[in-house]
Amino acid sequence: MNEYVCLVGLDEPEYREIEARLDVPVLAHETLPRIRVDDDQLWVEARNSARFLPVSKMVYHGIFENDLDFIAGLALWGGDCLPHARGMLDCRLKIPCLVRALQHTRFGMPRGYASPRAYFESPTERVAKWGNWHCGENKALFSGEFSNDEATIIEDYLVGQAVRVVLIGDQHWQIRLEGDDWLKSIHHADADFMPVDRDLLDDTRRIRAAFGLEIIANDYIVTEDGDKYLLEVNHIPNVTRFPQIWEAYRDFVVAWLSAPQSETTAINVPLP
Repeated sequence: MNEYVCLVGLDEPEYREIEARLDVPVLAHETLPRIRVDDDQLWVEARNSARFLPVSKMVYHGIFENDLDFIAGLALWGGDCLPHARGMLDCRLKIPCLVRALQHTRFGMPRGYASPRAYFESPTERVAKWGNWHCGENKALFSGEFSNDEATIIEDYLVGQAVRVVLIGDQHWQIRLEGDDWLKSIHHADADFMPVDRDLLDDTRRIRAAFGLEIIANDYIVTEDGDKYLLEVNHIPNVTRFPQIWEAYRDFVVAWLSAPQSETTAINVPLP
């Protein structure tokens, strides 16, 4: 049986670039395909027909509105998946992901919580975060009374430099996040690389090991006093904003897909 490797979530220019570097058949979907698991075999629908094709390895790089069950299906399959399917499952819902990460970070801070339509009152400026997109959306700066239709995490508003630490395999970078107001993003034109903080790098490695992921990007805030706090964990970080990171991600994926299946197990380093 001729098995495929499957790429899900990458745009066509990116998956074509990866496909060109492989000598195995590639099945690529920009959005979620239908899948089935039968006798430990993953089957994925073809791009232009109703057929399902056998897949030996899956690369998943996307966040979709209703993808939690899809990731659970990959975890039930238990085959070679990048990132590791169980790690993605533990990270996909933002609030549970944060709770798990706070068990492992050195740089936690207290969080508040508000149920849907529960009123939260604060005499100082706070940040409200809700939803499960992990894409810099659904955030609000408030003081006084706040209410929302979704479950919401409440954080103190901290003045300082927002940074992102990115790990892809053994490679790492730190990025200064920027913005025109209090919201900071990797997509802003002024966002750029900066020297790596060893404490934040070690913390990101620790959290990555706890989730068993090969790729991760943690966002931190470094206050004017030098205090450091974990903000978010990104299990599907942006890899196309900077050419250096895209090239590292592309090469990592190609090497992972080209390796024998016995060598493509997830990083699952015991906690120190």
